[in-house]
Amino acid sequence: MTLSAWLSHNWIEIFGAVTGIIYVFLEIRQSLWLWPVGIVTSAVYIWVFFHGKLYADMSLQGYYLVISVAGWWWWGRGRKDKETKGRRDSETKGNYQEESPPGRDGGGYESGDQRAESGETKLLSVTRIKWRPAVVLFAVFVVLYAVMFFVLSRLTDSPVPGFDAFLTSLSIVATWMLARKIYEHWYLWIIVNSAATFLFLFRGLYPTVILYAVYCIMSFAGLKEWRKSL
Repeated sequence: MTLSAWLSHNWIEIFGAVTGIIYVFLEIRQSLWLWPVGIVTSAVYIWVFFHGKLYADMSLQGYYLVISVAGWWWWGRGRKDKETKGRRDSETKGNYQEESPPGRDGGGYESGDQRAESGETKLLSVTRIKWRPAVVLFAVFVVLYAVMFFVLSRLTDSPVPGFDAFLTSLSIVATWMLARKIYEHWYLWIIVNSAATFLFLFRGLYPTVILYAVYCIMSFAGLKEWRKSL
């Protein structure tokens, strides 16, 4: 098969890989635009995984569509909440600000409230996970894995039911953590992306292999960048 014929045959998967890389770049930058890009990527990969007989991963993309809408709303609401708080705090400190130079607090530095008004990042804040939510999420992962493994091994012709169920269950948990902007979700993505690279290589989805290898590298970059926001 020639290169042009291969590209023509796999153009949908290649397009999904490109939008997927853009998605992770926006995720690292904590950009609200990651969610609409994620919706497009998930729609493409529903088709790709269906034809690759990776049914759990296909179902996962449907979950991604839903959680992308929720994440879009959660992140956007976090921004609006900060804008509202900034305006309210500025009103209560009006007298103090009148005595200070414009745009500065008494010590000569721009106040936190004024920074919120000046257009800096106003998205939902990055947080660390607490032990109780961590226990709940682990339990959710175990239940999801058990259910998916049973369904894939008994009711489908999936060639890798255990592998597929593991990646899908862990990805569901990681995506929820991303939507809530929990820092530790990057550790889960490192595991998922490393394992998925080998799975898709086994299934012959070569553009997706490249995508997940890039995902894995970018997950380490995301871990480093998000740490700065804690």
